Amino acid sequence: MNEVLVVIVRSLIAFFTLLIFTRILGKQEVSQLTFFDYINGITIGSIAASLATNLNSRALTEWVGLGVWTGAVFALQVITVKSRYISKYINGEPIVVIMNGKIMEATMKKMRYQMSELLEQLREKSIFDISQVEFAVFEVNGKLSVLKKSSYQPVTPKNLNISTDYEGLSAELIYNGVVIEQNLNQVNLDRNWLEQQLRANGINDPSEVMLAQLNTQGELYIDKYRDYVANPADISERYNPKEGQ
Repeated sequence: MNEVLVVIVRSLIAFFTLLIFTRILGKQEVSQLTFFDYINGITIGSIAASLATNLNSRALTEWVGLGVWTGAVFALQVITVKSRYISKYINGEPIVVIMNGKIMEATMKKMRYQMSELLEQLREKSIFDISQVEFAVFEVNGKLSVLKKSSYQPVTPKNLNISTDYEGLSAELIYNGVVIEQNLNQVNLDRNWLEQQLRANGINDPSEVMLAQLNTQGELYIDKYRDYVANPADISERYNPKEGQ
């Protein structure tokens, strides 16, 4: 029983320590996950797990190890931001794998980047014909950035000289049944206006609303907790082997 309590306490220590250290490192570990970042994340997580469950070692030594590793990663992040040379050495550089519609075979061979992987990443971007590609760049996080040839790019309103209205961020006025007063004030509206809009949509209380957003055109989107859909779609039943459909 004592060991269980020790594991619980150490797990809580490891959890909140890892939470704090992750906040210190910022979102780079997720948003720009390079191979080096991936290894760091695994190592820090492994040390935290050991801190929680390894009763044969002192918690202090595990915690110090976790702190030192996190500090080293943080210091390296600061250095790579200030030094482009070190950043290129640690994180690598983007590499062009398709240039002017031609595949760079020598570059791909040097990277050990297989053709099947290139075609797969192109398909993920809805490109099934490689002749549509002008440039493709293999990013340091393993993703592929693609520039299509101009004849295959979608037409935009600017291409057709069509004027468009400004579209900014929608303001969340209700979230999980709770009115966000600060956002109401930012759009120069009040609680009375919101309640009138809700009553006009047959809603008596904000607690009935899961989400309400106001866009820059003044249109209010409301999603209730109880949505009545006549024929809800279920993709799992679209194919019935018995019916051959």
